Amino acid sequence: MSTRRINALLAMLERGQDSALLRFSLGNEYSSLGHYERAVEHLRAATKLDRNYSAAWKLLGRSLAETGHDSDAISAYREGIAIAEQNGDRQAAKEMTVFLKRLLKKQHS
Repeated sequence: MSTRRINALLAMLERGQDSALLRFSLGNEYSSLGHYERAVEHLRAATKLDRNYSAAWKLLGRSLAETGHDSDAISAYREGIAIAEQNGDRQAAKEMTVFLKRLLKKQHS
């Protein structure tokens, strides 16, 4: 099912309908299939198109961590936390803080 959805989203992208939501959706679909490198590509684009997209920062951090890019994941979570707090998105900030702490603990063990 996700592959069909990815193809539909990619077709939208090819038609020039690029947006943060479209890129987030692609990142989310790739992530759900375990294709984290592809997810990262689209999630980075989503955060460039809309720097205030807390959910994109959260999924970007997770996808980077899944690919073993812990330092980049830490940076994404820190950026995402700051943005989420600035926008009053307390739940996203709280979740990213938990993920960030886990990564930092992993690095120091």
